[in-house]
Amino acid sequence: MARKFLYFVAFCIVLVIGGRIAYELFQEELAAIALVPSAEFAPVKPLEANAYEDADLWYSRPGIGVSDPARWQPAYASERGVLPTPAEPKQPFAVFFVHPTSFLNRSAWNAPLENGGDPEAERIARIYLRGMASPFNAASEIWAPRYRQATMGAFLTDAEEGKRAIDAAYADVREAFGYFLSSVDPATPIVLAGHSQGALHLKRLIAEEVRGTPVADRLAAAYIIGWPVSLQHDLPAMGFPACAAPDQAGCVLSWSSFAEPADPAPVLRAYGETPALDGDPPGTSPMLCTNPLTGSFGGAAPASANLGTLVPEDSMEKGELVPGLVPARCDKRGLLLIGPPPEMGSYVLPGNNYHVYDLPLFWANTKADVIRRVEAWQQAR
Repeated sequence: MARKFLYFVAFCIVLVIGGRIAYELFQEELAAIALVPSAEFAPVKPLEANAYEDADLWYSRPGIGVSDPARWQPAYASERGVLPTPAEPKQPFAVFFVHPTSFLNRSAWNAPLENGGDPEAERIARIYLRGMASPFNAASEIWAPRYRQATMGAFLTDAEEGKRAIDAAYADVREAFGYFLSSVDPATPIVLAGHSQGALHLKRLIAEEVRGTPVADRLAAAYIIGWPVSLQHDLPAMGFPACAAPDQAGCVLSWSSFAEPADPAPVLRAYGETPALDGDPPGTSPMLCTNPLTGSFGGAAPASANLGTLVPEDSMEKGELVPGLVPARCDKRGLLLIGPPPEMGSYVLPGNNYHVYDLPLFWANTKADVIRRVEAWQQAR
């Protein structure tokens, strides 16, 4: 009986090891199988011109009140327990924030909006907004639209359906942005911010709808986080420079976080092969890397410069600010390296990719950064 049990344990170990090896070798293929929709692409009908007048199409906007996820404020952790962050007066600027992918369903290429949308995608989106839009909550206005986001699998395939799904999502973001502009006082500076899929849409929005328009003069900063921005192939098309200093306004910030040792091969391959805003694949050209601890282009900063990392509970619905947790260093490829892997939860991606935590890792520094850039914009007027 004991021998049979040992044989069974050995068999299980072989299965686990074999499965792990298969995952490491074929993780991209396995992800595609699990997430790319098998259904045919259903054309997405454009929204009505006045669709975003409907308050139900916004997660965050003026007037929502205490249920607004972007207005959530974490507390500082300390040896004496949890210390509340001090209340700050609202600053006169408006934020347009586009949330990352929360729709993982492979039954459709785009998330639905009608009838309250997909319940799980809606729940995840609100959690993301609590952790990623809240660093901008010093703003007098925060607007975060619901949109028919492309499902995760759309980014894992070269099929035409994936591109059409992404284009359909962008069309909603563009429509929401138009309503945002019509609703905000023309004298108010604006900040654009988004993560992952949201950052991709904002990158295109800046190139197509902001560059060369009167809106460009109102842009205090654009936070294009968790999506590569090519210095050579994207920034010129966007028409704004990279932020070179912490007191600079009218510029672009971007970073993608990896703990060390980092294995960014899949990310770099996708970045290098996907056409940028100028239509050319970036290849091995460097990405924009803003150091969120200094607010400058490139460089390194110690963990002592980190004013507060938002460390979430594993549900990601709550969290506490922990100062001095991680450093930040931009490498020559444009990746942001954060030292040994910090304990942030169970959503770290393969290769020590801290994609989900790009903004929470630098929550307090981001909050200080946006206030500083808006003040710089105001002083320049």
